[in-house]
Amino acid sequence: MAADKQFSIEIDKLTRSIENAISGDSFKTEILQVTLKDIKALKTKDWLFDWKAEYKNKLSTIYKLVIVDNSNVIQGLISVEDRNDHIYMNLIESNKHNKGTRKLYIGVPGNLVAFACLLSLEKKYNGYVSFESKTKLISHYQKSLGAKILFNNVMAIDRSAAIKLITQYFPDYLYL
Repeated sequence: MAADKQFSIEIDKLTRSIENAISGDSFKTEILQVTLKDIKALKTKDWLFDWKAEYKNKLSTIYKLVIVDNSNVIQGLISVEDRNDHIYMNLIESNKHNKGTRKLYIGVPGNLVAFACLLSLEKKYNGYVSFESKTKLISHYQKSLGAKILFNNVMAIDRSAAIKLITQYFPDYLYL
């Protein structure tokens, strides 16, 4: 399946990490760079995007969201590109088991976007992140992420919105 590089993921809830959708229990997460071993282990049926093709894109870096002490089960993936003044989010996706009405964990997409903002802050880009949104989700991203329209369906998260996301998901981060 060809990857449509417009953002089309719903931000279900901004949490502190990720939460079990049924019990509400919270689980500590970590975000790690994806390895070739991770890519080879991905089950195509669990993902909408072709992450193997994305891994070959030398401009992008893919990160995985996992629960601490359970790094074999990838909860979500994000592909980012360093544009030398901000971070661009190419693709973002929750694992199949974290989608729809029967999802296992809530908060995966927000966690990944907050990580992109943190990466931007660490690279001295003031938390600025951009992405291309599907038209029907523009207002959703404005409300849930504080993103602003730059032009057409290209959106950006500025420093103020980035700080809110970072403090939500990474409250112990001291760089702010």
